[in-house]
Amino acid sequence: MESWSAGDVRSLLRRAARLLGDARGLITEHDKAVAEVRSALEPLRGRYVRAELAATPVSRLKDITGGRVRLGALEEAGYTTVLSVLDATPYELQKLPGVGPETRWRAQRAAQRMARAMKESSAAYIDVDHRDAETTRLLIVLHRLVAAGPDLPRARRTAETLVQRLDQLIHTARPLSNWLRRLLSGSRRRALAEQAAERIAATLAEETETRLLIAQATTDLLRPLPEGTLAWIDFEIRAADYYNLLAQLSALAPTDRAAAEGHVSEELAERVREQELDDALRRVSLRGYQAFGARFALVQRRVIIGDEMGLGKTIQAIAVLAHLHANGTTHSLVVCPASVLINWLREIETRSSLRPYRLHGDDRSLAQAAWLERGGVAVTTFDGLHRLDTVPELGMLVVDEAHYAKNPETRRSKAVARWCGVAGRVLFMTGTPMENRVEEFRTLVDYLQPGWFSKVKPGDGVDGAHAFRRAVAPVYLRRNQKDVVTELPELVHVDEWEEFSAADTAAYRAAVESGSFMAMRRAAFAVPEQSAKLGRLRELVEEAARTGLKVIVFSYFRDVLTTVGEAIDSPIHGPLWGDLSPERRQGVVDAFTAARGHAVLLAQIQTGGVGLNLQAASVVIICEPQIKPTVESQAVARAHRMGQVRKVEVHRLLTPDSVDERLLRIVHAKAELFDAYARRSHLAESAPDAIDISDEALAERIVMEERERLAAATGTGQSA
Repeated sequence: MESWSAGDVRSLLRRAARLLGDARGLITEHDKAVAEVRSALEPLRGRYVRAELAATPVSRLKDITGGRVRLGALEEAGYTTVLSVLDATPYELQKLPGVGPETRWRAQRAAQRMARAMKESSAAYIDVDHRDAETTRLLIVLHRLVAAGPDLPRARRTAETLVQRLDQLIHTARPLSNWLRRLLSGSRRRALAEQAAERIAATLAEETETRLLIAQATTDLLRPLPEGTLAWIDFEIRAADYYNLLAQLSALAPTDRAAAEGHVSEELAERVREQELDDALRRVSLRGYQAFGARFALVQRRVIIGDEMGLGKTIQAIAVLAHLHANGTTHSLVVCPASVLINWLREIETRSSLRPYRLHGDDRSLAQAAWLERGGVAVTTFDGLHRLDTVPELGMLVVDEAHYAKNPETRRSKAVARWCGVAGRVLFMTGTPMENRVEEFRTLVDYLQPGWFSKVKPGDGVDGAHAFRRAVAPVYLRRNQKDVVTELPELVHVDEWEEFSAADTAAYRAAVESGSFMAMRRAAFAVPEQSAKLGRLRELVEEAARTGLKVIVFSYFRDVLTTVGEAIDSPIHGPLWGDLSPERRQGVVDAFTAARGHAVLLAQIQTGGVGLNLQAASVVIICEPQIKPTVESQAVARAHRMGQVRKVEVHRLLTPDSVDERLLRIVHAKAELFDAYARRSHLAESAPDAIDISDEALAERIVMEERERLAAATGTGQSA
């Protein structure tokens, strides 16, 4: 191009060289930061491996050697663990009677292989109650990467792209800037040089924005490392971000790939892996299984993501929305329970560059008009959805807690079905696609793919469950916590069995005689001064107070929560219940989270168990068993989820020979049904028989059985 002067080219090359130097500088600093993380992690992984090997009996080496090594002599000589064999010198082992060179060699090679496998699969669990020097050092070097924020990965990718693109282009275009330019006149080399200059100019068209992104990331990486105390405080606030970085940068917790991908077919999994995921409008890094979930939704277009509670379904949905809007989608809609409306608005604002609109409350008409005019992501509630007119250009419909629409006869379900009909893509999110019956699951799938089950009818036993999972595999993806989040602290379930007091017994008998199922369920709290359950609850709360732990108390009943609040001497937050506005509800959760030290949150389980993040609590008390097992598991998952840094204790208050015991038996059967049909996306494994028990039938059955039991006990002179 004749318009290129030598001066223009020299200026162009100087700018390109500066940008190239900045990009290389960022890559260097990022590599150093990652190397520091890996170095700091090594002693922790080594400590973990040695502890595991010390607890592993030497007999397990037979599994690795296929039984080809005789271990009897080693065990008789005191080498009873794999660690003892690994640490022994060859001479120590060979001098033992009955241990020859081959036995020694095989045993130690097997121990080394086991140690290597453990190290490769070890997850870094950071215990906030044991702040040793090695763990503190790891948090300090991790802090720098966490503080750099979600823009750091994008800046790194941008820098790598610039290096690949500019390095050769600068070399090719450089002759245009000096006396060699005359020698190139009319030659193929001159044409290549001018093409390179054009491409450099195109790359530099967004130089200011690119330089700012790289400069900010480099500055963040060069900040001084924090003190250990600050790193620990920051870890407690955003533990999930620390664990995400550990998983991404250091491959600390490799998971079973099939489990992380929901056991979908290899053909489908390959198509999902090939799907690009645009992050230009996203401000959050994804774990591998989360990125797979977002890609799955993009590839299959109309799906259910049924990940277990606490695995980041909201983040996956936002990743899908960000990708679509970065690639031309103008309007999307999120439907959710009122209890999590505020949380959705916050998450969209903080996790993406998308513009959210709140279609709820007094200003919903104005917000809807602005959404229709400007585009973005509208957020509304199930109860408000039927008031909205459908939008022809709706690119994406996200339905959170989609099981709320399981009954096709309700107004909310009909509204969901109507919007599914106009949306180009649909994403249902629910960790509990079925709560009582397989038919609920079928209903959700029919909204997405009408007629999907025309040839598939779930039967009884293994064949029915297997056929059902195979049928829904293209539209249903589920991952379970234990398969993909290995750093979660321990979850301990304790059933607290408390005998009725005399006053409890009288209240329970009266409830049974009246035929009131709900009165039977809360009879244990009818006389607070003499309540055995309430006495045990006080003890649990006092124990948590002594150690400074936060507690959530769940009950189905408002009056039970009121009784608990009046009985305990602790800072109380709540109660959370259904008629609180979304703002008030989120305000209560925020205050509980921000409270220093011990505090108690009271919550109706059907309200506090949905959509709220309650990682601040590490003690959960459930006042009575629930009719649906999914309600209880959702409530526990509010605390035991990504970001939890302490062991979570779940105490379920129960009374023997009462409605509690009978509920547990029937609820266990419902849990088996869920495991058979929905626990895995598609995995051939045995399943119990399908059952179908409605809540009403369950209540009638229990009341009848309790009347018969109490009548028999009275007739034989026994007490309840």
